[in-house]
Amino acid sequence: MLTGPFLDRNWMGQNPDYETSKIVMLGLPFDGTVSYRPGSRFAPEQIRLASWGLEEYSPYFDKHLEDVNFHDAGDLEFPLGNTYKTLDVIERNVEDIYCDGKKVFGIGGEHLVTLPEIKAISKFYDNLAIIHFDAHTDLREEYLGEEMSHSAVIRHCTNIIGPQNLKQVGIRSGMKEEFEFMKIHNTLAEKFEDLDILKNKKIFVTVDLDVLDPSVMSGTGTPEAGGLSFKELIDWFKYLKDFEVIGADVVELAPDYDTSGVSTAVATKVIRELLMIL
Repeated sequence: MLTGPFLDRNWMGQNPDYETSKIVMLGLPFDGTVSYRPGSRFAPEQIRLASWGLEEYSPYFDKHLEDVNFHDAGDLEFPLGNTYKTLDVIERNVEDIYCDGKKVFGIGGEHLVTLPEIKAISKFYDNLAIIHFDAHTDLREEYLGEEMSHSAVIRHCTNIIGPQNLKQVGIRSGMKEEFEFMKIHNTLAEKFEDLDILKNKKIFVTVDLDVLDPSVMSGTGTPEAGGLSFKELIDWFKYLKDFEVIGADVVELAPDYDTSGVSTAVATKVIRELLMIL
């Protein structure tokens, strides 16, 4: 009989027991609708390995990961080439998490994985809102004739929660029609206080890592110049600690485009800090 010890490939600082955890980390390795640079399907595995380079303590929030009480459930397995079945698998598993009285923390994968998360969570809350960190609007109704697209994910989410329950941070790229949608519905948050209208809501936070400037996050599918610094993103998280955050995801790391590994390390730290406000 082998006695080990063996290396742990789960996220550093996780609670190995699902039943006693409050948050469930769920790997969502899907990039089937990516329109520019694929590869975000490899992010969850690489992020888990990179997590072991972190400290368990966050000086930004004065908390340890053990205080968060999250369980890493691993990566879901998806049917290759079938977007709709993949989305169904995500929705079913996220619904199970909330049936068990827990919160989800999704790790993508491309941004379309947020849609089935919102579909599942909306079955449990009738006052759900989304705070969306991204370089891109993601408000198209379709892209290249495809309704299910990472470019349309937030638009589809607003069909569930209503556009009045959406705030977007860091947006700097999109179609003119998408910016008009943002203006009509006042979704853009340019200062912290713009989020206050959602304080009585149940908040899902979705972070597309290209919200960060490419000088910080080059390993992503569609890098856009003019983005947030890491400190600016953390300052938004600090403001959100007084909101009722009931779920989150971090998406769109494509680790192989940054062979230095820095983008993966940054993504891992973003996840650690976001976990602190759940």
